[in-house]
Amino acid sequence: MIGLSSRNELRKRIHRRIRKKLRGSSERPRLNVYRSLNHIYAQLINDESGTTLVSASSQDKGLGTAPTKGGNVAVAKLVGRVIAERACAQGVKKIVFDRGGYLYHGRVKALADAAREHGLEF
Repeated sequence: MIGLSSRNELRKRIHRRIRKKLRGSSERPRLNVYRSLNHIYAQLINDESGTTLVSASSQDKGLGTAPTKGGNVAVAKLVGRVIAERACAQGVKKIVFDRGGYLYHGRVKALADAAREHGLEF
């Protein structure tokens, strides 16, 4: 059985392998997703300059009528909507999706689908 620390090490190894192939630029920043047990975080990163353009998380105050628990699919959809709205306000439409070593399922998929629905193109 895989323990929690070795499961996270496996995810980090997968993430490093993915990051060798993905680069965010000023034209197409990288949408990075981090998922913890209780919260989900997303940020648009320009890897050329090493800056974060916009970010959103389940802990944001401006998330609206978010449920108190941040570790579910409904909150991930809200975070996806918020990150897409903030990106569109900055003039960003096209992005590169970085799933962070997580499976494209559940909260990660919900965040990506909500971001697509609200104007981001992967």
